[in-house]
Amino acid sequence: MPGRGTFHPEVHLVHRIGWLRAAVLGANDGIVSTASLIVGVAAATPDRYTVMIAGVSALLAGALSMAAGEYVSVSSQADTEHADLEREKRELRDAPEYEHAELSHIYEARGLEPELADKVATQLMAKDALHAHARDELGINDTTVARPVQAALTSAATFTIGAAAPLLVALLVPVSVIVPAVFVAALLYLGILGAVGAKTGGAPLPRAVLRVTFWGALAMLVTAGIGSLFGTAGA
Repeated sequence: MPGRGTFHPEVHLVHRIGWLRAAVLGANDGIVSTASLIVGVAAATPDRYTVMIAGVSALLAGALSMAAGEYVSVSSQADTEHADLEREKRELRDAPEYEHAELSHIYEARGLEPELADKVATQLMAKDALHAHARDELGINDTTVARPVQAALTSAATFTIGAAAPLLVALLVPVSVIVPAVFVAALLYLGILGAVGAKTGGAPLPRAVLRVTFWGALAMLVTAGIGSLFGTAGA
């Protein structure tokens, strides 16, 4: 049995949640949106130049849009967290007894005896009252705290990588097979992305792969159908 001083290091997957969400979202959007646009345009016209212009435009616009969207969204979360922490600071200054009782009741609700809950609240507040209330009352901690710049940069970078993959396929294969080549390659990339995301996040592999490939295939089929329809109508 481990002694009192024994330390067993553990790496928990939840610590990856901040950057993993932004990375998977960015790469998935990059692959799906760019591949879908390429397939749709290629189905409408056999002109490689037009297809490549559409693909590059999708890459640039998508990366900037992802960065801006993530930054604004996560900044809103950060603003809310900051406001809650400022309010908690005021309450700790103006009504420390009430805040102590509030924290003690939280620990009681989690299963501690009232006397022990009171002692735990006293000791934690003596060390860092704001941190204790942020973690146990507000649910704000170092693992899940909002990081707007990190989320924006991660999403933009992974979107660019994801979008570049089908774009490269469209550049290298003959014009006549751009649609099937990009379709198959995109599904392959999505499957790999789903597998990597599942492995990194500790999720079931088959479900993660099926989830990303299904929606990717659906998006490309829809845009290919629309491209074919407009290409036929314009012929």
